[in-house]
Amino acid sequence: MAYVALYRKYRPETFEDVKGQEAVVTALRNQIRTGRIGHAYLFSGTRGTGKTSVAKVFAKAVNCEDPQDGSPCMQCGVCRRIAAGASLNVIEIDAASNNGVDNIRQIIEEVAYRPTEGKYKVYIIDEAHMLSAGAFNALLKTLEEPPSYVIFILATTEEWKIPATIMSRCQRYEFRRIETDVIADRLTELTQKSGAKADKDALSYIAKRAEGAMRDALSILDQCLAFSGERTLTLDDVLGILGTVDTAVFRRIAEGMRREDVREAVGAFREAVAGGRDISQLISDFIWYFRDILLLCAGGDAAIPLIDRTQDQISALREDARGYTAEEVSEKIRVLSDLSVQLKTAPNANVLCEVALIRMCRMHAAAPEGSVTYGDAYLARLAERIEALEERADAMYSAPQHIVPNITEEDSAPQEEELPPAPPAPEDLQRIARNWSSIVEKLPNGMHLAKVFLGEAIPKYDPLSGDMTLYAELTDSFWDAYTGSGDVEKMLSQIILRTEGVQAKVKITRKPDRKSADTGIKDIRAILSERIHMEIEEQ
Repeated sequence: MAYVALYRKYRPETFEDVKGQEAVVTALRNQIRTGRIGHAYLFSGTRGTGKTSVAKVFAKAVNCEDPQDGSPCMQCGVCRRIAAGASLNVIEIDAASNNGVDNIRQIIEEVAYRPTEGKYKVYIIDEAHMLSAGAFNALLKTLEEPPSYVIFILATTEEWKIPATIMSRCQRYEFRRIETDVIADRLTELTQKSGAKADKDALSYIAKRAEGAMRDALSILDQCLAFSGERTLTLDDVLGILGTVDTAVFRRIAEGMRREDVREAVGAFREAVAGGRDISQLISDFIWYFRDILLLCAGGDAAIPLIDRTQDQISALREDARGYTAEEVSEKIRVLSDLSVQLKTAPNANVLCEVALIRMCRMHAAAPEGSVTYGDAYLARLAERIEALEERADAMYSAPQHIVPNITEEDSAPQEEELPPAPPAPEDLQRIARNWSSIVEKLPNGMHLAKVFLGEAIPKYDPLSGDMTLYAELTDSFWDAYTGSGDVEKMLSQIILRTEGVQAKVKITRKPDRKSADTGIKDIRAILSERIHMEIEEQ
């Protein structure tokens, strides 16, 4: 018999097998217990979190002849045929390859016929966001009022691409990323079932590397078990297969930085690369190393539960954290994050990484007695940021021909020089600007850094144009790459339409220009206070 991959072999068959999605499972089981079954569902969330698997379990449960506490019994003929993929009442459609109007028209014709067995015909449309606009429109009426024996389940990893008219007709369930501990426990359970052997540390690292996706974790485990064969899978095996490095390498590089030993820091990096380690993954793991250091610097022992590492590794991290301040670690993370973005287009990644490592070594340069201890590099960067803010302040306040922020009652005290008045932004845009942080938080789960930097963007409005366009002005050069990014702008516009009910364009900009008058949500004094973290004296 042909080998079956672990993620297929151990796909959940009942609701009890589903891990990490307790809220979704509880709601669906209660619907089956009480008979309050909906006609359309939208399952959204990142890859590998169980959307399609839960849809198939739900299809078995609603048709099961003897459901057990809202879960399929897996003993009746209906459950067995659905599990084997032989039932005509559960139709799974890949919207990526069947996304036209003709495909939806065929579904509409088929729903007229009652199920051959069981109570319901269940249509599972995977990657539903790939349907064309015409296909969505064709599905609309049938999705709203299907026959009583038809259930539609739409699964998608990109919810923001689903039209609001479709979403409003569905019960929506969001599948969140699965916690690392839950994935590790499941890997341990399945390893024992399959008769394989693996160290706890190896399984914990695989769970962390999966980033909340159970399917990714099982695929990685499958790959690693094939390498280890009959012997026990170790952490070193996993690191070698995945092209990553142990924290001991990061400790060696960090120690070289601490002692300003460029040869040691760069040498340790080059040895790791020569050993076949992937550079991008190495930098990503190095960011995680300093992230854990930052947690210990800022939160002490109280932050230990937030660190997904072994006890020995945590003890080593605690030793490392004693030599840093939170500000120093934050600056290192910033440099490495900047490097991670540059690596995507760098012609010579090795040189770029070595330059960054040398730069971080220089951050520990001894400061004169009585001076700030952040290092010359940190102070130089801070001076650059202050200079950039001063340029923005001059552009916004000094020249009458520039558009200036709207003045609120609090800021309307008499000034030595009257600022030229600007028409207020439309009320809808002012409301969107007030809710800007919560709007940005609704971006997809994978866009963590984008959420951080876009959350700090300043919403602005051009009173001369009069159009419903919100200019999100980035405040950090790190995200220059996002300037003019059409995909991000469309996502934000769709989120605003869905949450605020306003049809507004979003334009991401970097430098202030005549198309970026502030909405009055933040003034220059607030920006300076947030960025520089020191008292601002106006002259």
